[in-house]
Amino acid sequence: MDNYATALWNSFIHQMSNVSSTFSTTFLRFSTTLVVMGFALYYLYKFLFVGKRNMQPGLPPFLVKPWPIVGSLPEMLRNKPTFRWIHKLMKDANSEIACIRFGNLHVIPVFSSEIAREFLKTQDAVFASRPDIISGHITTKGFLTTAISPMGDQWKKMRKVMVNEMLSPIRHRWLQDRRDKEADNLVRYVYNLCMSEGGLVDMRVASRQYCGNVTKQMFFSTRYFGKVKENGGPGFEEEEHINAVFTLLGHLFAFCVSDYIPMLRGLDLDGHEKVVKEALSVVEKYHDPIIDERIQQWKNGEKSDQENPNDLLDVLISLKDEKAEMLNHPEIFKKATEEIDRVVGKERLVEESDFPKLNYVKACIREAFRLHPIAAFNVPHVSLEDTTVVGYFIPKGSHVLISRYAVGRSPKVWEEPLKFKPERHLKEDGVSLTLTDADLRFFSFSTGLRGCKGIHLGSIMVFMLFARLLQCFSWSISPGNGPTIDLTEEEHSMFMAKPLVAVAKPRLPAHVYLVHLA
Repeated sequence: MDNYATALWNSFIHQMSNVSSTFSTTFLRFSTTLVVMGFALYYLYKFLFVGKRNMQPGLPPFLVKPWPIVGSLPEMLRNKPTFRWIHKLMKDANSEIACIRFGNLHVIPVFSSEIAREFLKTQDAVFASRPDIISGHITTKGFLTTAISPMGDQWKKMRKVMVNEMLSPIRHRWLQDRRDKEADNLVRYVYNLCMSEGGLVDMRVASRQYCGNVTKQMFFSTRYFGKVKENGGPGFEEEEHINAVFTLLGHLFAFCVSDYIPMLRGLDLDGHEKVVKEALSVVEKYHDPIIDERIQQWKNGEKSDQENPNDLLDVLISLKDEKAEMLNHPEIFKKATEEIDRVVGKERLVEESDFPKLNYVKACIREAFRLHPIAAFNVPHVSLEDTTVVGYFIPKGSHVLISRYAVGRSPKVWEEPLKFKPERHLKEDGVSLTLTDADLRFFSFSTGLRGCKGIHLGSIMVFMLFARLLQCFSWSISPGNGPTIDLTEEEHSMFMAKPLVAVAKPRLPAHVYLVHLA
């Protein structure tokens, strides 16, 4: 028995030894295979992803290694003026194009005409906008002008004004006598210096005086804001004004810290904002009284001939007023009234049953809601869960605000979006009886699950209000408002800053009023 047990035990040990040997060999082979596969997958990953990513173009060379978050702003602050510092960096690097990161923004200096053509000609449309800078925002009251404004509706509108009204060939010829007059004055000024001061001429003063005077003549029909010197040169007021103007020009695109970290706006870490505001206050001290007086003259009817403006200020004021709706566009007003007369007549008052046939009247109302929504944003919608919209992640709890103002005035949707044009809403099958748009091209009432359930009632009320007032009365602008209605909005709302006051006169036979008002 003992021999049998011993033999059995030895047999077991032998088998386990074989198993252990086989396991070790298998494990070694498996481990080797894993290592080989690991290396293969690693190099495959590098080839397919890392290598591919490295083959993509990178940024231009950095002239200064950026710090986290702030980039190279510390170096910018230590090396004033910044433009000279950048030129030195470019010269030292012998580079025609480079990159400097200020905050999270990349600044790309270009020192080559060939490369510049690539930016400004080959890809002009791509680089056609302007940066949102604090000095530009302050001086233009929120980018209401054209030259330094970022791309957008306001820029397009003002560019059209500049091209068609301010800088057109007709205007250029019209203002030639103003330019000639100031050229004569420049000669006179220098001649006086020759006679009284031995011909010593400060060319900066002379050139700035001429440029400033030409501009003032074209815009304000005046040469001087204050008292002129005996030699015809600029007095204190002129010098203060023109110095402020050039201070503003010097601080545009002047590497302000808050231009690159917008959250710092208002802190004025480098004193940039203070200088701009002080210079602007000087300019406004001379400009605003003239502008305010001229606007009042137009409102009072002292100036009303838009065909014969006195200067460019008159042109701008008349253009500003021309954007007004309905009462400011008598041809539209007349067309809507004629439609009511044709459909309803003058022997009875318009009823709700007439609305399906009053397509132009409804189009006028829709256009008014498109251009002048009661609130800038729709009522907020909140996401109930994480989701993706047009390729973007929207996390749960997000507030979604739809801008009625922006949607209604989008140039991607509406041709001439700032123009009051009811015809854009007319369709072959008529105009909707509700103030909605199937494609959400403008918002009055909301839509979907949270859409207003009283939309039909609300629409009918608006139609009736407008149609009755239009049918029953002829309307004119109150003399106190001037020749046109001022549609300037309140600062904190979308309502008109000044309530609309108009003059009404009955336009239907007397018995129609008597029957319905008895």
